Amino acid sequence: MSTHPLGNSGPRAALHGWLLLLPAAVLLAAFTHYPAVATFWHSLFSTPRPNRPAVFIGAEHYRDLLADPIFWTALNNNLIFAAGTILPSIALALVMALWVNERIAGRGLLRLAYFTPTVLPMIAVANIWLFFYTPDYGLFDQVRGLFGLPAHNWLGSTETALGAIIVVAVWKEAGFFMIFYLAALQQIPPELREAARLEGASRWQAFWKVTFPLLMPTTLFVLINAIINAFRLIDHIFVMTRGGPDNASSLLLYYIYEVGFRFWDQGYAAALTMVLLAILAVVALFKFFWLERKVHYQ
Repeated sequence: MSTHPLGNSGPRAALHGWLLLLPAAVLLAAFTHYPAVATFWHSLFSTPRPNRPAVFIGAEHYRDLLADPIFWTALNNNLIFAAGTILPSIALALVMALWVNERIAGRGLLRLAYFTPTVLPMIAVANIWLFFYTPDYGLFDQVRGLFGLPAHNWLGSTETALGAIIVVAVWKEAGFFMIFYLAALQQIPPELREAARLEGASRWQAFWKVTFPLLMPTTLFVLINAIINAFRLIDHIFVMTRGGPDNASSLLLYYIYEVGFRFWDQGYAAALTMVLLAILAVVALFKFFWLERKVHYQ
């Protein structure tokens, strides 16, 4: 009779496997699947009032959503915000990781400087940048004044409010993503780069043909995190602009917060939340069925 662990198959082994999965499955169902289903269910009902209980209204919230101009503005802002933060923050993180991975003077201090924005609380970061953006007295306007340029209300202008938030988000996230790239770079055997140089490859060719393909698993991980972060930002908006001016910096999650907790329309907020979940679900499907096939882990 075989006593090898892999030889123990059958109902007992299957039960043992399911028992090992049970804690994670319970947490996943309780904090992910159940809230998603409950949110969809609540989106089909009106918001209860003290003198009026919730009633089933079907897809009425979703019809209202299609005709809501603020929703479309927030969604469009969120897409612009995603486009302005995802690729720039990843590219900047990769450049910083390549730099601090080299043997340069003060490398430890440079790594600390790049990572510092990540460990700062979101509210603290927003208040720091509020000082930078303050008209007349802020750092940016002080620098502009040296060149004779007039003061500008960065957060109070519909043309620059969203861009100002994008700059803060890239500054905050690039250092966090740099840590993952730096760890991945340190796992690449130096013999591979040396072999590429012996074959006559330039520094750029060695990076593009050797280093970057080996960083693809890390890039995929960072990309998914960057996409999620692009659709869950609310702290900076709350402190710096409150979605203004004229909803120019309102993002989808902040609009959900406003509808649910400021206007107390929980049914409509649930419908908006389902839109956000649908967007993230599409991203997840794209990741599992297309991006995963483009990534080699060995």
